[in-house]
Amino acid sequence: MAGLLTGKRGLIMGVANDRSIAWGIAKAMAEAGAELAFTYQGEAFGKRLEPLAQSVGSDFMVDVDVTDDASLDAAFEQLAGRWPSIDFVVHAIAYSDKNELTGRFLDTTRANFKNSLDISAYSFIEVARRAHPLMQENGGTLLTLTYQGSNQVVPNYNVMGVAKAALESATRYLANDLGPEGIRVNAISPGPMKTLAGAAIGGARKTFKHTDQNAPLRSNATLEAVGGTAVYLASDAGACTTGEIIRVDGGFHVLGMPQPDHL
Repeated sequence: MAGLLTGKRGLIMGVANDRSIAWGIAKAMAEAGAELAFTYQGEAFGKRLEPLAQSVGSDFMVDVDVTDDASLDAAFEQLAGRWPSIDFVVHAIAYSDKNELTGRFLDTTRANFKNSLDISAYSFIEVARRAHPLMQENGGTLLTLTYQGSNQVVPNYNVMGVAKAALESATRYLANDLGPEGIRVNAISPGPMKTLAGAAIGGARKTFKHTDQNAPLRSNATLEAVGGTAVYLASDAGACTTGEIIRVDGGFHVLGMPQPDHL
C-alpha cells in the first residue's frame, strides 16, 4: 500500500479510540501517504483523538456535531480554509440508544428511531453536500461504514439495521448524483468487530465468536484489512468502483447456515 495515497488529503470522521474502525482506516491511509484531518464531538473524544492524530502527523482537528447544520458548516469552512481541495472523506459515524440495542425491534421508540436515522444515515448526505464542492476539480471519494444487519436480521441490532439499510441506499443515490463530478461513493461492510460502538449491541461477544468460528476464513475482520480496503477505494486503483457495498467479513455473508461443527 506504500505510496498509493501520496499527495492526497482527506477528512476522517468518527475516531473514538485506537480500536475504532475509523482509526484503522486513518492509520492505513497515513501509511499509504495521505495527509489527514479529523473531526470529533466533545472535549472527551477530542482528548482521546489528539495523540492519535499527532501519531500520523496531523495537527488538524475540529469539533463537529453532525446533527447541527451550523456546526457542520463551520467544520467544512475550517477545512476549506486549510486546504483548497480534498480527495476523500471517511464517514464512520453512527449512534443509537444502547438500551434499544437489545431485545425486540418492535420496542423501538419514535425518538430513538429518528435520532438513529439522523446520525447514522442522514448525516452522510449532509457531509457529502458540503464535501463535494472541495472535490470538483479532481474528483474524490466518499466512504462510509455499514454492517450486514442492514439486509439480514441480526439479533439485538434492531433500529441500527434499519439505519444501515438507509445508509446503503443513500450510498447508491449519492454515487449516481456525484458520479458526473468524478466523485465515487462506497460503503465498507465489516463483520462484527471489537469496537466501542460494537460493544453497545446486546450479545456482542457471542456474535463476534459465532462469526469467528463460522466465516469461511474462520476469522473476523481486522482493522488492517478494513484500512487496506479503504486505501484501495480512495486510491486511483479504485477509479471505476462506486455505489458498492464492499464486504470485509471473512466471507461470512455467503453462508446459509453455520459450519457443521457449530450447528
